[in-house]
Amino acid sequence: MITWQEDQLQALQDIQSEQQFFQAILALSQDIGFEHCAYGVRMLLPISNPKTLMFNNYPANWQAQYQANNYLAIDPTVHHAMHSLEPILWTDDLFLPAIEMWEEARSFGLCYGWAQSIRDFNGTIGMLTLARSNEVITQQELDTILFKMTWLTQATHLGMSRCLSKKLIPEISVKLSNREITVLRWTADGKTANEISHILKIAERTVNFHINNVMLKLNATNKTSAAIKAAMLGML
Repeated sequence: MITWQEDQLQALQDIQSEQQFFQAILALSQDIGFEHCAYGVRMLLPISNPKTLMFNNYPANWQAQYQANNYLAIDPTVHHAMHSLEPILWTDDLFLPAIEMWEEARSFGLCYGWAQSIRDFNGTIGMLTLARSNEVITQQELDTILFKMTWLTQATHLGMSRCLSKKLIPEISVKLSNREITVLRWTADGKTANEISHILKIAERTVNFHINNVMLKLNATNKTSAAIKAAMLGML
């Protein structure tokens, strides 16, 4: 017998467009009782100003208001996502630090919601939010559909990351040789090219050759940047 998860996964796995994938997730969220769905992802690079993308079917006026007021910076659900993987319900207490934002959201019909964050191996953080304008999310309902909500969070993040990562961080598909990885690990530990040459018993110019190759592959301006990128991308 095909389980609910397997059935949905078969429908999602061949989608290559992030917009089409989100529409499929939206349809699934509506099937389990939520009229609105939102997915946000914070990429791991660049470190100084990580890219953040948001997909949702919220009312257009609310989306404009959210962006114009930079609510992303004070959104309590986003703050929670950065520090915890535990699912969270929208409550008055949760939004107390951003009460004006909360009141405006409810005026657009965003009254009851649930959110969960997820973080993958290379540090990319995603958050799925399911919301509706009426009917409180009861504990009884959570007991019934929580596994679907949790599965949906994981499926959304995996699928959207698959669609987005190579477009936003092309370095993620870079392949480093074993020697390049070894040299870069020592570089990340603060060793000079001369010191690495003695450690690995190879010529210093060979060390520099590998470092330069890595810099080109990762589009890095110097060896420090290359080491940091490689570490962030899980290459080391």
